Amino acid sequence: MIKSEQQYKAACERIEELLQIVGNETPSDNKDFIELDLLSDLIADYEDLHYPVEPPSLSEVIKLRMYEMDLNQAELSAILDVSPSRVSEYLTGKSEPTLKIARTISRKLKINAATVLGVEL
Repeated sequence: MIKSEQQYKAACERIEELLQIVGNETPSDNKDFIELDLLSDLIADYEDLHYPVEPPSLSEVIKLRMYEMDLNQAELSAILDVSPSRVSEYLTGKSEPTLKIARTISRKLKINAATVLGVEL
């Protein structure tokens, strides 16, 4: 168990060293491979506790989907059947979509309904 930030940093440095030694062809019973595997698990546990990753906001998810679908705000406005200013409010986080629009966002942009509604599963 990593107990301090100093230990965490030392473990990260050691992982960097081990990554120079261990490769895809390294056998799983190699001592460096085993050390890398153990340190990776310890670091992951420490990071989960001290640096948790928050789920993305709805505006971040919509922006990502717009990028993936190559949509601009005007095109998204047409897809959702809302005004461009309303889309802008969703993207800046100034307002939340109504349930009806949330359903449309989920269906048309193929975003999980729980994400659109801000529900943790």
